[in-house]
Amino acid sequence: MRKALIVGIDHYEHISGLKGCVNDAHSVRAALERNADGTVNFVTPRIITGTGPGDIVSRKDLKDAVRELFADKTEIALFYFAGHGYVEDTGGFLCASDCKDGDDGLSLHDVMTIAKDSRATNKVIILDSCHGGIAGDRANLEGFAEIATGMTILTASTADQYAMENQGATPGGVFTTLLIDALNGAAANLVGDVTPGSVYAHIDQSLGPWAGQRPVFKTNVQTFVSLRKAAAPIPLEDLQALATHFPDPSYQLPLDPSFEPERSEEQKLDPLIPPPDPENNAIFATLQRYVKVNLVRPVDAPHMWHAAMQSKSCELTVLGEHYRNLVANGMI
Repeated sequence: MRKALIVGIDHYEHISGLKGCVNDAHSVRAALERNADGTVNFVTPRIITGTGPGDIVSRKDLKDAVRELFADKTEIALFYFAGHGYVEDTGGFLCASDCKDGDDGLSLHDVMTIAKDSRATNKVIILDSCHGGIAGDRANLEGFAEIATGMTILTASTADQYAMENQGATPGGVFTTLLIDALNGAAANLVGDVTPGSVYAHIDQSLGPWAGQRPVFKTNVQTFVSLRKAAAPIPLEDLQALATHFPDPSYQLPLDPSFEPERSEEQKLDPLIPPPDPENNAIFATLQRYVKVNLVRPVDAPHMWHAAMQSKSCELTVLGEHYRNLVANGMI
């Protein structure tokens, strides 16, 4: 079973309000609830939002919800928070709607303690809040993180940075916008899995070195859990055929004109050019799909068409060798 708690707070009774956190929470819930093929991913993710005076999220409500999330023995328990964050010399805090000065919010130390004691196999904490990068750090011990086994933390910014918001027509956090893109497939591998590590890589690369905020990634896991199954960029049966087409990682698959189905009128009349072979055409179509996802490249030719028509060959890329080995070892 997979559980998720998603919190977005725009309304604050005593400190300045925000605009896009509730929108972000709903977007994250929609992305996590089902996989790309429509199958259930997280079972009815719980969403808590603070939208106005009649709909606030108190510190007690927030802490109780976090306790409930991490109470069960689940495959994965995921906590997402969008709202104000606060940091001081005693540590970091998530600000609830009833906060007056920040340090009366939910302590990140409490969140980490609750998650550490959880029986969930994987604990994932995602924070789109200012100063979120302090999560997992020990107060007054700079550079020292204490993260329990099975725990992953992904935050919008470092301990001393603010989390930026989009300034467009639809308000929302820059970090969460990239998170949604990642979950929807921008960070998927070739079988469609989106892992915390690939999400971080996508966000970090997208922000670039001058964005004014740096995402933070901390983890203590032996294997990454998939957060969502996105649409795979290549059919599974194609991937599983890699070891058949390339029996050895260094194998160069010979091509000839019979692999290419297209002919000009002049080529059709040339007796030296063999006609298309349906079986080879099917293999060539698969090879072309490999090329599109950087698994295969032509040898001594600019494109696969030239490789076929000039009787050259094709070979695996480094990425192709990696996936071929996964197939050969029964891991795909």
